[in-house]
Amino acid sequence: MLAKVFASLSKILPKSGGPYTYSQEGLGDFAGFLVAWGYWISIWCSNAAITVAMVGYLAVFFPVLNQEPVTAVVTGIVIIWLLTWVNTRGIKEAGYVQLITTILKVIPLFLISIVGLLFLNMDHFIPFNLSGELSIVAVIKTTALTLFAFLGVECATIPADDIDNPTVTIPKATMYGTILAIVIYILGSVAVMGIVPPEVLQKSSAPFSDAANRIFGPWAEYLVAVGAIISTFGALNGWMLMQGQIPMAAARDGLFPAVFARLNSRHVPTIGIVISSILVTLLMITNYTKGLNKAFEFMILLSTLTVLVPYLFSSAAYIILSRSESTTGRNKIILLGMGAFLFSLFAVIGSGQEVVFWGFVLLMAGIPCYIWIKKQK
Repeated sequence: MLAKVFASLSKILPKSGGPYTYSQEGLGDFAGFLVAWGYWISIWCSNAAITVAMVGYLAVFFPVLNQEPVTAVVTGIVIIWLLTWVNTRGIKEAGYVQLITTILKVIPLFLISIVGLLFLNMDHFIPFNLSGELSIVAVIKTTALTLFAFLGVECATIPADDIDNPTVTIPKATMYGTILAIVIYILGSVAVMGIVPPEVLQKSSAPFSDAANRIFGPWAEYLVAVGAIISTFGALNGWMLMQGQIPMAAARDGLFPAVFARLNSRHVPTIGIVISSILVTLLMITNYTKGLNKAFEFMILLSTLTVLVPYLFSSAAYIILSRSESTTGRNKIILLGMGAFLFSLFAVIGSGQEVVFWGFVLLMAGIPCYIWIKKQK
């Protein structure tokens, strides 16, 4: 439903900024600012989480990364700033990296997913709910974690000004990409959970590698780890692009500090990307004190929560911006928009009290910034 909402919005308003632009056009400046602010926070939380995941897979080759937090942090910093540099070179260059890493990462994921289905141990799924809580409670909590894997469903809408034929290209990319991701994630999750015992999986920092090890032997663990490293590298590269685009769109409208709208000779908001990477680095360092798995979970949930505000606002904006439709079409739009809105609200509940609290604090911290920016105007 969310994918369909963003695909439809890209036809209605083919303009850079994605969720920010839709919310600002449909709901006004303050809603637009909150979306840009929340989305920006989500991006650097995502990038910190992805960096942690990448370091976890690098530990397959370099076990010291699981043993020495300082070494892990230094490795993460090098990765973050290497991709920061790549993204200051231009959207085309970042796009080439994204295309190559996407192709390379899909191959090992499909391999484990398909072959792994032949090695399932159904005992691993019994009992299906290991949390000790009611199933509905467990589902609500898991929904927020699962949604993290689909963050970015809206990303094709964000650099719309740099995309050829955006009203056709963006909807296709959004829907086809979401369907492909659904197939890979469901097959992969079932395979890994059916191969690796639950008590081992709970503590694993490289689950696909552990699954490959059990199917093919130790050599496959390294092959899949390479695929996972490429996957996280590609994901981090894509989000690095976004961390400059969203603040830039808001800054152009006078809703973010003007410095975020400054472009280098390659038409890239370098300062915005660099400021974001500094925050990514700090968050990654801070959360390593929680331990690898706990850090990853906290950053996933915080990232998911702060992007849910843009999802909520975009769903509402979709209904408002589609008001010119016929009565029949209007009813379908309302059902779709409300469905996406309610699902996003459902995921907020699943984020948990601690994450909701910190997400609320971070969002409220943006209000003084909004007031200051308005005064400057």
